[in-house]
Amino acid sequence: MIDPRFYEALGPLTVRALAPSADIGGDAERLVFSAAPAERAGAGDLCYFEAKKGSAELASSPAACVIAPTAAHLAPRAGALILADKPKLVFARIVTALARPRGFGTERIDASAKIEEGVWLGPGAVIGAGAEIGARSEIGPNAVIGPGVAIGRRTRIGAGASIAFALIGDDVTILPGAVIGEQGFGVAGDASGPVDIPHFGRVIIQDRVTIGSNSTIDRGVFDDTVLGEDCKLDNLCHVAHNCTIGRGSLIAAFAGISGSTVVGDGVTMGGRVGIGDHRAIGAGATLAGGAAVFQDVPAGEIWSGYPAKPLRKWLREAAWLSRKASGVGNAGD
Repeated sequence: MIDPRFYEALGPLTVRALAPSADIGGDAERLVFSAAPAERAGAGDLCYFEAKKGSAELASSPAACVIAPTAAHLAPRAGALILADKPKLVFARIVTALARPRGFGTERIDASAKIEEGVWLGPGAVIGAGAEIGARSEIGPNAVIGPGVAIGRRTRIGAGASIAFALIGDDVTILPGAVIGEQGFGVAGDASGPVDIPHFGRVIIQDRVTIGSNSTIDRGVFDDTVLGEDCKLDNLCHVAHNCTIGRGSLIAAFAGISGSTVVGDGVTMGGRVGIGDHRAIGAGATLAGGAAVFQDVPAGEIWSGYPAKPLRKWLREAAWLSRKASGVGNAGD
């Protein structure tokens, strides 16, 4: 469900009104109120399906679905089908008619914001409509707290930070310049060019998390991006949409974690670690500085290198390469 604290509903609209020029199967006059992923879409939702993932959930979904004609048989219970060769692209173009992010009013501190006792607001701080800030928190100069954002008690937001579409726990520290909750990097396109995919998710930051200066945490497409209790991010880190970072994880500067990656509890990442999308990093794993991770990493293992691999294997290969490069052990030596 799209969180109404952050997004304004624009519907309902009929399927025909959403896609007036599309080929529609089923009830073109069906009312659509919101949007959801295919596996959770209800009767009043719009979803899309591309055959890169399983179709079991789609088989029982009553939603209006944007789907390729060749895959239409996978959605026998859909209330309506919007037939398109590029479902994600069509979905991205039409879903903005159903919901949009809530904006700022004209007041710097919106009258509807709930600010508890002992909160310090720095010069130029902006607080959006419906935002909630817990007791004894600090909002630094020129920080921007978006509509609907909830911030717990004793949390510190640094100067110039931007917080949107987010629920933040107690005793959190967000250093200056960090950007939390903006839209992630998701695009679809065709010969006419790329189109941004709207994001309707949130960021959840649990208690005692630290986020370094100029780090960025993207909100999810529909699901949440979650940072578990006690995780610590250095300066200039990036966590993409739909990621989950486990409790107590330590992430050094310049780390980049691609979308829909799950990082277990107690993971340590050195500087400049890069992780590909849809990866799983097991609890207690260590990724050495500069590691480029394109595979899942089992719990408790240490990986290093480009591409990353188990540390012992990487060391053996590095030693072998060094010997070959120096001529040691070559035939005729």
